[in-house]
Amino acid sequence: MANLKEIRNRISSVSSTMQITSAMKMVSAAKLKKAQDAITAMRPYSNKLTELLQSLSATLDADSGSKYSDQRIVKNVLIVAITSNRGLAGAFNSNIIKQVNKLATDTYANKAVSYLAIGKKANDAFKKTNKVIANRSDLFDDLTFDNVAEIAEMLMDKFVSGEFDKIEIVYNSFKNAATQIVITEQFLPIKPIEGDVGSTTDYIFEPSKEEIVEALIPKSLKTQLYKGIRDSFASEHGARMTAMHKATDNATELRDQLKLTYNKARQAAITNEILEIVGGAEALNN
Repeated sequence: MANLKEIRNRISSVSSTMQITSAMKMVSAAKLKKAQDAITAMRPYSNKLTELLQSLSATLDADSGSKYSDQRIVKNVLIVAITSNRGLAGAFNSNIIKQVNKLATDTYANKAVSYLAIGKKANDAFKKTNKVIANRSDLFDDLTFDNVAEIAEMLMDKFVSGEFDKIEIVYNSFKNAATQIVITEQFLPIKPIEGDVGSTTDYIFEPSKEEIVEALIPKSLKTQLYKGIRDSFASEHGARMTAMHKATDNATELRDQLKLTYNKARQAAITNEILEIVGGAEALNN
């Protein structure tokens, strides 16, 4: 009977876990809809603004180029790692950490690499290196454009001052609830557009092209960072919803197997008891 009690305890434990994972799945599903709508609405604006500024920057003379387009010899690199504050989201956080480590050890092997952690998991992964310049895990408590703009301004100041020669952003891009794509995006310096840039010559600029570029570049960079964080935020809920869905399915399967095992063991115990009673009755008759 001790065996039966152990199985009953396991069934109870698995059932409790299944209720938790099912609740977490529903919470993430509810949050995902809002986050997905936000990033879907923002992407066209952000992409078009970035494309326009790259096109305009490519047509400027070298002497009149923006300070944010300054291509320098890369010695000091800052990697902005965007993760979540919580786990239980499958490979969501580990994929970002692997990609950042790959950049640091392969792409920038001979460079001085520092990190800016956006998300508690990124800070936990890189704080042991003593190269985390800031931990902004608090950002997800109030994810607004103004709060992200503060971080973007700090990054721009550090680039212009020469503290860092290149700044990269690593985040999960939302494709659907089951698929997140790890993106490595150059934040600074601004990459010139590739290909033909002559299409902008048909426009009349008022005021000058240089003034327009200088005014819009800070806004574009803030929008780029905000889009990356919003993308990651939607991806997190999608990844967690998928992970909790799989966990609930696995718990259900395990619970069913345990119930079957319990019923078999209980049936065997009852059969043994009947055999013992019959055997005892036969012994008395003889």
